[in-house]
Amino acid sequence: MAQRIVVDPITRIEGHLRIEAELDAENKISKAYSAGTMVRGIEIILKGRDPRDAWAFAQRTCGVCTTVHSFASIRSVEDALNIPIPKAANLIRNLMITQQYVHDHVMHFYHLHALDWVDVVNALQADPTATSAIQQSISPWANSSPAYFKDVQNKVKGIAESGQLSIFANAYWGHPAYKLPPEINLLAVAHYLEALEAQKTFTKIHTIFGGKNPHPNFVVGGVPMPIDLNSDTALNAERLSIIKDSIDRMIQFVNQVYIPDLLAIAPYYLEYAGLGEGVGNFLTWGELPGTDIKDTSKFVVPRAVIMNRDLSHIEEPNPNDFDMMKEFVAHSWYEQSVGDKEGLHPFKGETKFNFTGPKPPYEQLEVEQKYSWLKSPRWADTPMEVGPLARVLVMYASGHKQTQDLTNFVLKQLGAPLEAVFSTLGRTAARGIETVVFADEMLKNYNELIDTIKAGDTKTFNGDKWEPTTWPSHAEGFGFMEAPRGALGHWVVIDNGKIENYQMVVPTTWNASPRDHKEQAGPYEMALVGTPLAKPEWPLEILRTIHSFDPCMACAIHMVDADGNDLGETATGMNVCIS
Repeated sequence: MAQRIVVDPITRIEGHLRIEAELDAENKISKAYSAGTMVRGIEIILKGRDPRDAWAFAQRTCGVCTTVHSFASIRSVEDALNIPIPKAANLIRNLMITQQYVHDHVMHFYHLHALDWVDVVNALQADPTATSAIQQSISPWANSSPAYFKDVQNKVKGIAESGQLSIFANAYWGHPAYKLPPEINLLAVAHYLEALEAQKTFTKIHTIFGGKNPHPNFVVGGVPMPIDLNSDTALNAERLSIIKDSIDRMIQFVNQVYIPDLLAIAPYYLEYAGLGEGVGNFLTWGELPGTDIKDTSKFVVPRAVIMNRDLSHIEEPNPNDFDMMKEFVAHSWYEQSVGDKEGLHPFKGETKFNFTGPKPPYEQLEVEQKYSWLKSPRWADTPMEVGPLARVLVMYASGHKQTQDLTNFVLKQLGAPLEAVFSTLGRTAARGIETVVFADEMLKNYNELIDTIKAGDTKTFNGDKWEPTTWPSHAEGFGFMEAPRGALGHWVVIDNGKIENYQMVVPTTWNASPRDHKEQAGPYEMALVGTPLAKPEWPLEILRTIHSFDPCMACAIHMVDADGNDLGETATGMNVCIS
C-alpha cells in the first residue's frame, strides 16, 4: 500500500482545505486529492430575494473576496435586466478592481506565500550590512540602511527568544528545502513587516468609493459614490488627491519592493520551474471592460480559453453555453436530479447536500466515493486552471505588449524558457507580472476619470433602470470578474422580480475541484504529482505549490445557518499525518 500524507488544514489560506498525497518509493507524489471540508450554501439563501440586494449577501461568501463577489453579482443582475452603467461609474469600478489586484497580490506574496520560501528564523544569522548592500543593489527603496535591517533582526530575535513566534508560528523553520542565504531571508522578513503596514494605504480607494473596507457598498446600475467637486459628501478634489497618492504609493511598493524581492528569491528555487504544472488548460472570463461591458474586444484581460498549452490558438468562451459550461458532482457531497454522471449549466445548477462521507475525525478520504464539498466545474468536459497564470498567458498570447515584455524580461532574468511558466514558479511569477500591469492600469483609469470629470461627464448611476416595473417577467444573467484568484462567475435567474436560481462558480472551485465524472483530476491534484518531498513529515513542498494558487475555500464552499452563524470552526494549526 502506498504511503499517504494527510495535510489538514492547509494554513495561510482562506477557509478549510485538506490535501492527501500518495508517495512512491522515492518520496515523490504519485497521486493527490483535494478536499474542501466546509459546506457551501449561499445560493440557497439568495433564492426568493430581490436581485438588487444579491451583492450584499454574495460578498459575504468570504471575508477576503468581498469586492469580487459584489462586482460579479451586480454585473449578473445588470446583464439579466439589460442595465448599462455610466462611463464614470465604469472607471470607478475599474479603479476598485485594479486596487483589489495590487492589494491582494502583494499581501499574498508576503503574508501567505513567502514563508514557503523564506526561513524567518535563519534571518537571525544574517549580516545586516550585507542585507543593506543587497537591497541597494536591486532597488532604490528608501528603507535600506544597515541600521534599519539590524532593527528588524532585533525584532525577530525578540520574538524568537520569547518562545512564541506569533505570526511566524506553525511553520517548518530549518527545513532542508529552504535555500535562501540569511541576508535575503532578512530582506524578505523586513518587507513582510512593511507590507503589513502598507495595507492602510492600499485600501483607501475602496474606503472612499465604497465607504468602508472590507465589505464596501455597491449598487446595481453604477456606483454609490456621486461626483461633486464642491461637496463634502461626494467624490471631491480632496478625495481624488488621496486616491492619487494611494495609487502612487502602491506603484512604488510594487516596483521597488515586491518585484525586486520576487526576482531576488526565485533564482534559488529554479527547480520549481519544472514542478507544479496543473492541467495545461486555462480559462479567463475577462476583465477591465470599457463602458459597454458586452463588448469583450475592449477588455484589457481577454475572455479566453487555452487548451493543451497551445498559446498559438485561443478561443472566446461563451459562459451561457449549456453544452460547454457545466458543474459535476461525481466526487462531491452534493446530489443532482440528473444523477452524478451528468453535468449542469449554472443556470440550471442545483445546491442539494448529500453527505455520505466519513464523519470527522477520520484518517483518510474515501477517494473512490464522494470526498469534497467542492463541485467539479468543467469547460468542454475538461478541467481548467484559472488565476494569474491563466490571465498572463491569454494576455501574452493575444499580444498585450506590456505583458509580453514583462514576461520575457522575467524569463531572461531567470535564464528560463517560456515553457517554465507552466509551473509553481511560473504561477508565482505571473502574479507579480500582472500586478505591475494592473498597477499601471489603475493609474490609467484614474487619469481617464479626471479627464471625464473635467469634460462634465459626472453621472455615476442609472436610476431610471432601477424600478422592477421595467423588468421582464423572466430574465437570466451572467456576471463575471477576474478575481485575483481567477475566473469568477455568477449566474442569476430572475422570475417575477425575484431570484429563482443563483449559482456561483468561483476560482478555487475550478482549481481545487475533486475528480470529475471522467475521473479527471483538478488543477491542485495534478499540480502536486511528481513533487519530491525532502522530509515527508514536514510537507513544505506541498504548501509551495498549493499556495501558488492562493486558495480561498470560503468562496468555493461556504454556508451560514438561518441565524447567520458560520457552520465551520477555523483551525489555527496544521496537522500532518503519514500512514
